[in-house]
Amino acid sequence: MSNPACELPGLGLRVAPGQVPDPVLDLSPEEDRGEAVLAGGCFWCTEAVFRRLDGVHEVQPGYAGGSADTADYRKVCSGSTGHAEVIRITYDPARTSYGQLLKVFFAVAHDPTQKDRQGNDVGTQYRSAVFPVDEAQRRVARAYMDQLTAADVFASPLATTIEPLEAFFVAEAYHHDYAAKNPGQPYIRFVSLPKVEKLEHAFPDKLR
Repeated sequence: MSNPACELPGLGLRVAPGQVPDPVLDLSPEEDRGEAVLAGGCFWCTEAVFRRLDGVHEVQPGYAGGSADTADYRKVCSGSTGHAEVIRITYDPARTSYGQLLKVFFAVAHDPTQKDRQGNDVGTQYRSAVFPVDEAQRRVARAYMDQLTAADVFASPLATTIEPLEAFFVAEAYHHDYAAKNPGQPYIRFVSLPKVEKLEHAFPDKLR
């Protein structure tokens, strides 16, 4: 993982993160399974953001989009396994929703206009992707991406893909809660923590 900031000039949001609209289509608490799997570059960054949200029970870093025999960090970092670095979020649908998690994902957790990269983290393992756990989530994700595109929220087209979740593979233990355990690590200081600060500034009402 490299040190530079995750954003490139000319890409990203046209509006302030706090002005990103709510999803018009969302799941009701009754139909929301309380689990989301998202890929937005380095899972150290995305995990650090979503751990701060009210209603989130747990955030697990892991891998999706490839097979079990190559679902380990060294192999995934080669960019040749088909996996993406993902997080699996479990949450209380009575306190937050799948659509609200998507809002944070697109507004502050990463730059969804970058294809197969986040800043200097380059490769398909760093792609922007949503892995719905059911058809209802797929519909919400598709509708929200279309909504953001129609509203001209981003300066460049969304690169985010919607991919079937065939399996989730939990990452090695040392990756879990990495940002909180390693606040002085340069990547965490210069890449992960600014995303958390962006969340705190844009969505103070969503924090635990």
